[in-house]
Amino acid sequence: MDFFKFIRDVPDFPKAGIIFKDITPLLGDGKAFSALIETFGKHYKDSGITRICGIESRGFIIGAALAAYMGVGFVPIRKAGKLPYEKIKREYSLEYGTDAIEMHSDAVNRGEKILLIDDLIATGGTALAAVSMLEDAGAEVVGVAFVIELEFLKGREKFGSRKLFSLLKY
Repeated sequence: MDFFKFIRDVPDFPKAGIIFKDITPLLGDGKAFSALIETFGKHYKDSGITRICGIESRGFIIGAALAAYMGVGFVPIRKAGKLPYEKIKREYSLEYGTDAIEMHSDAVNRGEKILLIDDLIATGGTALAAVSMLEDAGAEVVGVAFVIELEFLKGREKFGSRKLFSLLKY
């Protein structure tokens, strides 16, 4: 399936000069969304994944659907202050400051095989913080996956030898 035709460019969002890659049309088309989940599912079929972690917020949509498809658990990784239970927190740098993500302290078990997923990798800071947090909790991150990779921002380079998969590259 040509997933590119379901990606909408939104100029000047969230600020002037940025072209936002909007996956909403892809999520809104039942056949395309199903094909997306099936594509990721087939890619990771034999990887031994025991849980999928999705980064807020579009990573929740893709990750939860993929977890259901693969018959494994789902873990939300949220922006700081959104989770109600005991948390693990990771701060990371952005080009304009710092931010933080959190997950519940009991969300993953030592030795679990994790797939981390989000809609897009740009500079890679958020996903790398999530990987670090998961590994510090004792999990093994067996893959990091994205619907879209903005290659010109070189976020992939931050992951070294970790297995990174992106479906669409711009």
